[in-house]
Amino acid sequence: MIFKKKDPSEGKQNIIELTHQHVSSGKVGFYEKYKIDMVMGRREGPWLHDMDGKKKLFNLHSNGGVFNLGHRNKEIINLLIEQLNYYDIGNHHLPSKPRAELAQKMAELMPGNLDYTIFGVSGGEAVDLAIKIARGYTKRKKTVSIKGGYHGHTGLAVQAGDAKYRSPFLLQSDDFLQIPFNDINSLKEVLNENIAAFILETIPATLGMPMPANNYLKEAKKLCEKNGTLLILDEVQTGLGRTGKLWAFEHYDVIPDIVVLAKGLSGGIYPMSATVIDKKLETVFHDDPFVHISTSGGAEIGCVITKRVLEISSNPAFLERVNNLSKIFKTELEKLQLKHHKFFKGIRQKGLMMGLELKDEWAGPVFTKAAFDNDLLIVYANNDSSVVQFLPPLIMQEKEVAFVVQQLDKAMRQAKKLHMAVKLKDNIYSTFIGFVH
Repeated sequence: MIFKKKDPSEGKQNIIELTHQHVSSGKVGFYEKYKIDMVMGRREGPWLHDMDGKKKLFNLHSNGGVFNLGHRNKEIINLLIEQLNYYDIGNHHLPSKPRAELAQKMAELMPGNLDYTIFGVSGGEAVDLAIKIARGYTKRKKTVSIKGGYHGHTGLAVQAGDAKYRSPFLLQSDDFLQIPFNDINSLKEVLNENIAAFILETIPATLGMPMPANNYLKEAKKLCEKNGTLLILDEVQTGLGRTGKLWAFEHYDVIPDIVVLAKGLSGGIYPMSATVIDKKLETVFHDDPFVHISTSGGAEIGCVITKRVLEISSNPAFLERVNNLSKIFKTELEKLQLKHHKFFKGIRQKGLMMGLELKDEWAGPVFTKAAFDNDLLIVYANNDSSVVQFLPPLIMQEKEVAFVVQQLDKAMRQAKKLHMAVKLKDNIYSTFIGFVH
């Protein structure tokens, strides 16, 4: 399609054209090629509607956990409206009641000496800061991360992720080393007096949700302590109740030196991230407490929202509900796997952090498209495209599981046919990438 510049209007096609002209011509071309015809319109709870009202999607990706509490959570919105009568972003130079109270709440909910929190806007910003603190505290430069991992697209964060995110921007650095996930011997080999930090997601989402092996994280922490290296756990997607516990690392009997949080902290309404650090690391800021700042990080109105998100997510009844949904999904997905066993190979699950293992690397992209055609928003794992990420909103109703499973069944049947066509058409989906973050 050739796009001609037009005056903006409310029409869906004009929004697509404006996106092509001023936001991303590549993304528009991608969605056109694979007939993903969607412009976000009304949204509520687990549902995302097209702006023309002709289609709606049940959100089983939740934008990596941004929408843990659903789209436009009424309690969060009402709180925002109420607090806007008093608060705005605030000033990062001055003490703030909402910021101090949120940091206190975070300390209460974190184990060990994870007592200090520095707030930001995005997960990448929070990861950047975590690595900066590790370097500042240890006086070392090198960082170890996981092959196929993902920590954001900003300066230090992108260097800790997979090469595909940094190579186009000439960001390769000898200060960043990578090892396989779940390989404790590789960690032993690489750790030395030059390594400031070992960073990984507790459950690496973009790598396809592989689960940590028994004692892997616990042994990693011991090795880090032995070498004077800090352990940074990225819980941007796994935190806030997603796994059935408030923090995913609680399942693995480990307390990291630094925890990175984002996405779900926003309540889907106001961007917030957090770098939570062990008390000893706060000394990095003693000589100059203004050596790191974030103008919009810890915005007062955002802190009010995030404090309520923490209260909701840490409620035992909320976590019990997540675990109940997890059991129901486990049962239903196992039935579906038996039915489609040649295509649907396995289930990776910790609570409602789930990955569906499919036949091969073409199956994930194919299933993403088939799911869209059957009113489900599901996204494959970009660094292991044989797995699709399955992250339903934590507030979905038990009665909605039947609908989701029914549509998954339809999508599986369609995907199997499409998968055969892909093989016959010389890997037509070889460029079906990027639809993940």
